[in-house]
Amino acid sequence: MKLSTKHLLGIKDLSKEDINLILSTAEQFKEVLQRPVKKVPSLRDITIVNLFYENSTRTRMSFELAEKRLSADVLNFTASSSSAAKTAATSISASVAGPTHPGASISTRSDSSSAASWNTPVIS
Repeated sequence: MKLSTKHLLGIKDLSKEDINLILSTAEQFKEVLQRPVKKVPSLRDITIVNLFYENSTRTRMSFELAEKRLSADVLNFTASSSSAAKTAATSISASVAGPTHPGASISTRSDSSSAASWNTPVIS
């Protein structure tokens, strides 16, 4: 079963089935945390691009840990530590991440419309 939407930009547009799917998937992954080896191959050979426009160490580390436990390759872009202005951050990150053909993009920007124009699922 898949979500009814390509991008997860908030919860207001999710159906009851989408929310149940997210919760049941999370429940299944709780078991993984009890294992000696806390990795599964769910995202093997998939690159996830993390776009962080504000300093958010706990959020970035939480996402990165989850992605690595799912065996994803992770590319981090932090606008606050780059020479990019915030207004140009999405286009610059797209030019960097675009060639990697990411499987998904994680964005901390509330307006992820430009990131959503990528041909990849966006979680914001």
